[in-house]
Amino acid sequence: MDSSSTAAPPPPPTADTERYTYSPRLRWQPEVEEYFAAAYGADRFARISKALAHPSCYSCIRVNTLKSSTDAVMRKLMDLVYENGLSVRINGLDIGEQNGGDQAHEGSSLVHKCPYAGLENVLFVRGSGPHLLHYDSQPGQSVKEVIVSRKCAESVLRGAQVYIPGVLACSSHVEKGDKVAVSVAIEKPVEDGGWVVGITRGTVLQGLQSDAHYEERKGLYIGQGITAMSRAGIFRVTHGIAVEMTDRVYKLPSFNDVLEGEIFLQNLPSIVAARVLDPQPGERILDMCAAPGGKTTAIAILMRDKGEVVALDRSHNKVMDILKLAAEMDLNCIKAYKLDALKSVRKTTEGRNHGMADNHSEAIETMAEDSDSCHITVDVWATNAGEDNSTATIVQSGQEHADDKRYASKADLRKNLRRMKNGPGRNNCSGDRVEKSKGFFPNSFDRVLLDAPCSALGLRPRLFASMETLESLKNHAKYQRKMFDQAVKLVRPGGVIVYSTCTINPGENEALVRYALDTYKFLSLVSQHPKVGGPGIVGSCELYNKTYTEEWLTEHEAELVQRFDPSSSLDTIGFFIAKFNVGQREN
Repeated sequence: MDSSSTAAPPPPPTADTERYTYSPRLRWQPEVEEYFAAAYGADRFARISKALAHPSCYSCIRVNTLKSSTDAVMRKLMDLVYENGLSVRINGLDIGEQNGGDQAHEGSSLVHKCPYAGLENVLFVRGSGPHLLHYDSQPGQSVKEVIVSRKCAESVLRGAQVYIPGVLACSSHVEKGDKVAVSVAIEKPVEDGGWVVGITRGTVLQGLQSDAHYEERKGLYIGQGITAMSRAGIFRVTHGIAVEMTDRVYKLPSFNDVLEGEIFLQNLPSIVAARVLDPQPGERILDMCAAPGGKTTAIAILMRDKGEVVALDRSHNKVMDILKLAAEMDLNCIKAYKLDALKSVRKTTEGRNHGMADNHSEAIETMAEDSDSCHITVDVWATNAGEDNSTATIVQSGQEHADDKRYASKADLRKNLRRMKNGPGRNNCSGDRVEKSKGFFPNSFDRVLLDAPCSALGLRPRLFASMETLESLKNHAKYQRKMFDQAVKLVRPGGVIVYSTCTINPGENEALVRYALDTYKFLSLVSQHPKVGGPGIVGSCELYNKTYTEEWLTEHEAELVQRFDPSSSLDTIGFFIAKFNVGQREN
């Protein structure tokens, strides 16, 4: 294109150019929207709602300072940029397109150190967007399109490719190598009060107004890419990449599989939460809801891998993920167990019955059904289908002594043989062992991090929020209070509890703090370091036709917590952190 055409003013917007844009509007249940508007103010909540529908414009990297340094990692990233052919593109980010396509910037503007005190092990990697893309088509033909699910689109906005399971509909006559526009279908309300996508997977798009979600997809185009297979292939196979994204509305660099073990991609507020806990070498720390292990490993690194970090999750595969991440980062102080956090506290009478005197002891058993190793040796006679024996001797690999044999039914043998034949499960779990805990005695830990399961209404990008009602938000809060009750019992006097969530809901944040302070007089809310977020919400809110008042914080208390606002200049997810000191309990 010559310079004169480049300098020409852009054409006025047409129906098509307005259609092929990204301008989502997050929809809420009316009662929830009214509640949040009362908490934040209508204008502020509108800004938050808009920000939630867009990703942050940077990625956050936490450096494993036990294996490297922030400066060393920064140099290695710059080497990747300039020496390994990534100077033009890092997983979809063109350096020269930063700041609206200005001239190429130095690598130091792409990767730079976190400016906040106490976060010297954090690097920011700059992205860009939103970009106005041009969706080209052949003369006389409509743009070839692919419609993806909402969850797929949210991943694409964070830098992922379009994978097969996420594709809902596709234009006819799409072949491998075609350029396609990618849009998203968002759930619509139905008469029974529910929400459905309303597209049958495999639907053919003709480029007509009669196409599925034609009007609804206006302003919901997230980029364009090259198909990795034909339309027929996309709806015939079950896995793999369907579309390689070449132009994105948001270009966010990702360093997956880069500097493995030395860096970890993590949201800034999550890194802050682990820092606020302030774990010390030699202490015993509990991470109650630990998966996928980001905060667990951050705590272990802050302790210099000295002491003990106990990580809990009720999912076998998630426990395996935690252990895998700990091994990748060469951390030895992490012990991960399968346990529901609501059952974290073990009764002291139970300990006496088992002859346990030490209140730091806990009952641990190795999982048998979920986690027996798939790598087994089966006695030859056991594989004979003609045998009538109902049991067989199996020896797990790695066992060296004959007395380690145990007996299993033929049904167990068939189950294990199927595992060997079918390979890893959908979460790449190879059937390795995890340990199951029966809980821990009161006063067992110096510090507890409760990053509670929540409504997750602070995560971004988020394209749908109407699944939450006032009642469901209330249920989240009830669940969190039960978990907090467990945490209080597990921390010794003089210890610390840090409570955090990734939601903007005051009922799961400030209201939980109010409950904690009113219920446990020996708890005190304390200041936090580092302090990056803003203050909490003050006051109260009347709900359910003024039949219930939800109490929040005083002005002094609000200054002691951290609330991360997605619409603020920090450009983070929505997040909340509260820190409590545990005093002496009354007998």
